[in-house]
Amino acid sequence: MDNGLRPDRRPAIAICAWDPGFTAWDPVEDLSGDPWSPVGARTLPVSGDVSAEALAARLSALIASGECGALLLVGRTAHPGTFRLQTRAENKSLTGAERLDHTGPGVVRATAPAAEIVRDLSAAGLTALAASDAEEDAGSYILYRILNDLPDGAASPAIGLIRAPSNVPDAKVQVAVKAAASVIARHLAPLPRSSAA
Repeated sequence: MDNGLRPDRRPAIAICAWDPGFTAWDPVEDLSGDPWSPVGARTLPVSGDVSAEALAARLSALIASGECGALLLVGRTAHPGTFRLQTRAENKSLTGAERLDHTGPGVVRATAPAAEIVRDLSAAGLTALAASDAEEDAGSYILYRILNDLPDGAASPAIGLIRAPSNVPDAKVQVAVKAAASVIARHLAPLPRSSAA
């Protein structure tokens, strides 16, 4: 860890619960006030306390600036009983009545390692699946915006969205988010020396 003398070269994973009412994921576990971080990376908690449009812009800017090398969106699913890793998002406005981007692709695919995340969730004792159906909510809207805003030709950062069923306790949500973030962290390289903060 950082001892105050050397820069922290761990890459950052932004973790964001897009609905401020979703309190099951709390990155701060103890009185230190420091957010939990997976091995090999550091967590950059991002509050979902703004509109979906503003949050999508904020997260896209974090990725574009290089401030974070990966993103995990966290929220609820309308489906009971199973954690769902959403693997794609559709080109729809927040109301779902029209296309969000008239020149953008109809569907974009999440870039997080879905099969590996589902495997690790299952190994942690959670029922999980990779779901290609996009739920019509702010999470899907934000996922589309961020993936569609990625520049062409650049190496794609790992971007994923994990959904928790409403009937699971907060402790299981914590396990699921940590497992997903830990998988993403295994695929991140340390920051170059000139970029370490």
